[in-house]
Amino acid sequence: MEHIKDVLSAASRGILDSLRGFFLIFTLDREIELQRSLKRETKSKIIRRSQTTTSSSSKEKQEEPRILHRTLQCSLLNGGVFCLSIFAFNGIVLPLIEALLTFSFSFGGQLNAAQWVWSWTSPVLSATFSTLWILPLFVLSKFVNCFWFQDIADAAYKYSRGRPQLLPSISKMIADMLFSMVIQALFLVQAMVMGLLPIAVFNGLLSMLHMCLLYSLYSFEYRWFNEGWELPKRLTHIENHWPYFFGFGLPLAILTSMPSSTLVSGCVFSVLFPFFIVSGNEARPTTKANNYPLRLFSPVVALANTIFNRTIGRSRST
Repeated sequence: MEHIKDVLSAASRGILDSLRGFFLIFTLDREIELQRSLKRETKSKIIRRSQTTTSSSSKEKQEEPRILHRTLQCSLLNGGVFCLSIFAFNGIVLPLIEALLTFSFSFGGQLNAAQWVWSWTSPVLSATFSTLWILPLFVLSKFVNCFWFQDIADAAYKYSRGRPQLLPSISKMIADMLFSMVIQALFLVQAMVMGLLPIAVFNGLLSMLHMCLLYSLYSFEYRWFNEGWELPKRLTHIENHWPYFFGFGLPLAILTSMPSSTLVSGCVFSVLFPFFIVSGNEARPTTKANNYPLRLFSPVVALANTIFNRTIGRSRST
């Protein structure tokens, strides 16, 4: 009973910490501007004391806070452009074309012909729209989001913790990032497999648990990477304190699971994820050791190691 109480307490704390970003993102923006204003005032005082012209101070480029700005950009691109274009096409354009087609055929009493024409016109229009607009915009948004998410994470980290303590070498950083991407992709597949298990309710809970931990890894990885944590340490920390990270990723996992479309779910994730980056940066995860760690990342780590070892072995043999 005591263990269940600890699990529920840690999960509740994770949920509360995950939602803090929706409020902190505005506070951090003001605090960063205040911090920069104090720095500019200090610089101007030093310039006056050294009897240097103050023109250089007036010409100094005043960098505006980027956290809220980048978040609004993410919301505009992913929610305003991407999602609205999908809803507009499916909810306005297609019904309007169908209505015009039905109206034009109604004069000759050929409603069956209108239905037949629409049966192949609708898929063609949808495929054309997806190929020429949705797919390129989706790829572009994912590419741009990578830079914007990194900007948000770096700005929040520099404000609260100062200069990042990155891994010692560039090659090690690149290897860590590549291996992390493989682990995340394999873990996503593992989550999908859990959802296909022929066990009612239990399969959904297992899949949700995987997605919660994966979203927590997404959110905290920027912070941990800036702190110099290598991937094994990041994964072990999540496994050892899984109740907290289950709670932290739960709101985002629930919200992204609501849309039936994978593309719309991706839009929801991209709109909300900046808030969870800030939440992860400012959160204070529980450090109390869990008596029952979940080694859910171990299978994909073993699989990724096998893939890399075979790939490297083949490259060396050739």
